[in-house]
Amino acid sequence: MSLSHKTILLVEDNPDDEVLALRALKQAHISNKINDIVVAHDGVEALDYLFGTGMHCGRDISIKPTVILLDLKLPRLDGIEVLRRLREDKRTSLLPVVVLTTSNEQQDMLDSYSLRCNSYIRKPVDFIQFTEAIRQLGMYWLLMNEPPPI
Repeated sequence: MSLSHKTILLVEDNPDDEVLALRALKQAHISNKINDIVVAHDGVEALDYLFGTGMHCGRDISIKPTVILLDLKLPRLDGIEVLRRLREDKRTSLLPVVVLTTSNEQQDMLDSYSLRCNSYIRKPVDFIQFTEAIRQLGMYWLLMNEPPPI
């Protein structure tokens, strides 16, 4: 993972939550500290981006996201399955994954942690709280955390 190239992969199918997350990153000035925010709208698109397949065929997969913000309730391939496939592949097994979801199902949390998600956060409904959560996520994962040398 290139330490100088910082990318967030936001995996989110809800257009309103996508806009809120992008706005929150901008308001927290996180978007000034990174090179890219890539949005995938379902699990298949996320894996295509990470592995350079499908619509992302030919993408330089040596440029990995600094952090993945992963929703669980996704079309085509849900977040649990995305996380499973990331952890099974040596190229992506150590990527930081923050589950960012509205799910309050205990099984989702257990499955996410069993598959070694780095954090599990329920999306706050209130915009101000959501913005603060995104700001804190960005500050920690992009500025404070030292990523694995992959």
